[in-house]
Amino acid sequence: MNGTADLWQVLLASFTRTAPPLVTLTELVLALLAATALSVPRRSWKYFGLLTTATHELGHAFAAVTSGQRLSGIHLRLDHSGTTTTYSRSRLATVWSCFWGYPVPAVAGAVFVVCGFSGWGPAAIAAGGLALAATLVFLRNLAGFLITLAAIGATLAMILVVPREFTGHVAVILGLALLVGAVRDLIKLAHVHLRRRSQLATSDAYLLYRATHVPSGVWILLFSAIVAGSWIVALQPVTAVLSAGA
Repeated sequence: MNGTADLWQVLLASFTRTAPPLVTLTELVLALLAATALSVPRRSWKYFGLLTTATHELGHAFAAVTSGQRLSGIHLRLDHSGTTTTYSRSRLATVWSCFWGYPVPAVAGAVFVVCGFSGWGPAAIAAGGLALAATLVFLRNLAGFLITLAAIGATLAMILVVPREFTGHVAVILGLALLVGAVRDLIKLAHVHLRRRSQLATSDAYLLYRATHVPSGVWILLFSAIVAGSWIVALQPVTAVLSAGA
């Protein structure tokens, strides 16, 4: 009982602001290298990409719930694919939830970076863990449970093990990795439309085209605009560090 109470106290304490981390130019370079190591090599992407997929599907789910749709279930698969099933009589609501998949990892990444630099890194990580925990009731396959539980476990480890004064650095690395992962997923999406058109049924852009008759390319451009905007937001504190180092 005491252990549960202590854990709850630690989680609550995570939502208080810490002193903003003093990130040096060297630390920033190391953070960028760590983020790249998570999101670029195939071996690390095999695992970290699962978190990007979970964030992608969480974006669909959150958009569906906030637009009044009924969320039926979420499937996450080990091949980095996923499905969020919703029911709605409103075509606009369906389009809204279908859109918020690819942009969300980048948006979440920007939030992590900004929070990490501003002293809210522990809060961002704890909030991300709680958001993942909320999806457990909607998961409909074993792989989805395993992926989500692993992500929640990693979140708890960061909160419990990493000293609060270093959690901001972890949030920055995680945010940058999500931003890189969002770009990687966009490139994969474009590749489906250009080279692997037999897989179009798996593309959110194609599903949006089917629902609205707006060309898939337009939706990909909108995804890209939000991802680019997220990068711009995230780069503001990064630029400040670079300027100070110069």
